[in-house]
Amino acid sequence: MDHESPFKPSNLHLEQQFWSEGFNRIMGLDEAGRGCLAGPVVAAGVVLPVGHTIEGVTDSKALSPKQRDEYYNQIYGTATVVRVWSQPVEVIEELNILHASLDAMRHCAEDEDPAPDLLLVDGNQRVPTLIPQQTIVKGDAKSASIAAASIIAKVTRDRFMEQLSSQYPAYDWATNKGYPTRAHREAIATHGITPHHRPSFRLIR
Repeated sequence: MDHESPFKPSNLHLEQQFWSEGFNRIMGLDEAGRGCLAGPVVAAGVVLPVGHTIEGVTDSKALSPKQRDEYYNQIYGTATVVRVWSQPVEVIEELNILHASLDAMRHCAEDEDPAPDLLLVDGNQRVPTLIPQQTIVKGDAKSASIAAASIIAKVTRDRFMEQLSSQYPAYDWATNKGYPTRAHREAIATHGITPHHRPSFRLIR
């Protein structure tokens, strides 16, 4: 695989530490789409086999689309568990984007049976669950399981937005994925919003 990223790959130092403490089912959690004006927020949870990693895996934002697609397939072929939960615009508007994101991560963790022993959560916000957890700022660059979750969430959401773009071509979601690019904001100004836009977001109001 061709690695063009200047970022250092995630490693298993965090996982190794917790494995040595007896945690065998460690789920990395991350999300994609929090900063978008349109579309869902998607969370993913990944459990890697004890002692195993995926060479070169890192923060999804540091990878090209082709690399993300390659890692996406590799993660599904390697991970013990992959869970995905998508929160639609209606839930984002009801809960707000932060709580919708954390609730999506909660679903990924609690819908797994047996439940994970430990959650490694990207960022500094705790997931609303009784499962033991560790928040890690910039965790997708520090933990292989979080990095894997970031790739699964990103690819899943990007593919959804590409499909949705065919129904709303004026907004070019196939390219901007719902993020507030200049072209996207101009399309909103010209055509108004769709049912997939988040009306409470500042750039839309």
